[in-house]
Amino acid sequence: MSTTTTPTTDERTTAAPPPTPWSSRIGVRGGDWGRWVRERGVYLALVVLVLVNVVATPNFLTLGTLQLYAVQTATVIIVSLGMALVIGTGGVDLSVGATMAVAAAVMARLFSPSDGGGSPLALAIVVALVAGTLVGVVNGLVVAVGRVQPIVATLAMLVGGRGLALVFTGGALVEMFHPFFTTVRTAQVLTIPAIFWLAILLAVVLAVVVRRTAFGFRVLAIGGNLPASRLAGVPVRRTLVGVYAVSGFLAAVAGLIVTMRLRAADPSYVGLNIELTAITAVVVGGSLLTGGKVRVLGTVAGAVLIQLLENTLTAQNVTDSIARIIEALIIIAAVFIQRPSRSAR
Repeated sequence: MSTTTTPTTDERTTAAPPPTPWSSRIGVRGGDWGRWVRERGVYLALVVLVLVNVVATPNFLTLGTLQLYAVQTATVIIVSLGMALVIGTGGVDLSVGATMAVAAAVMARLFSPSDGGGSPLALAIVVALVAGTLVGVVNGLVVAVGRVQPIVATLAMLVGGRGLALVFTGGALVEMFHPFFTTVRTAQVLTIPAIFWLAILLAVVLAVVVRRTAFGFRVLAIGGNLPASRLAGVPVRRTLVGVYAVSGFLAAVAGLIVTMRLRAADPSYVGLNIELTAITAVVVGGSLLTGGKVRVLGTVAGAVLIQLLENTLTAQNVTDSIARIIEALIIIAAVFIQRPSRSAR
């Protein structure tokens, strides 16, 4: 006669829980490695690239080198933040480089005594920021009211804006000298360049806007489903114009920083090709190119990654054309990773 033994209460309570897969401990939910790569791949790639530089790049960990990287990355971060907001609506802003040139040219036109200006620097800066914002407003009106595809509207502004900047400066490089420019170049807080702190501050503000304000929710709603947003009464036109205005303002800030660092406004050089770098930073950072999702921290990490990659390739004597090809391949890879899985289609 067989007998069964019923576990006692103490045995049931002391039974060991099933082992947790090691992949779950690092955030891989349900074995979905593709999702993990989309959300955290930029940080992993950044760590790997830093380690590569520690080994392969002489003097990489010196204070002077890190400060130089911070200065170079600051303007990329600032432009990428505006790009992230635009991409969050499902659009794109190809005119950020031209907007930088317009802001630089306006400041040079107003401030430089040799160019017929001679206005106070503060006034020149304010007008330049307003000019950059207006470029964004025009983009927003063409997209939101004219119903023109964002890539077409901003491509036209890319060409027209650069031409406008050349007109402002007469097609020439304009040198400017002011003690404040030296302050912008050399100011530090806790040994970190002040302009890098400015970029981080703007990132924090944008993160709060996206996550905590009605404007941020509208941006994500428009990017997630534009027709549904219209039916739900979301002010689509006003929001889109505001998004492109913010992108224009941030591009103008970056343009002025570059100009002050160089102490010269060169409309043919300022912001050249930065739109490709900004798009790469946003996509690599985890924001969806189709809209509906904005990852501010990922965008900052993506900007740092792309700038560090460019510097690494330069340090290894890779030509700029090859670096651009590698950057394009990174965009393709990032978009490929972002594809929805077959189960989600």
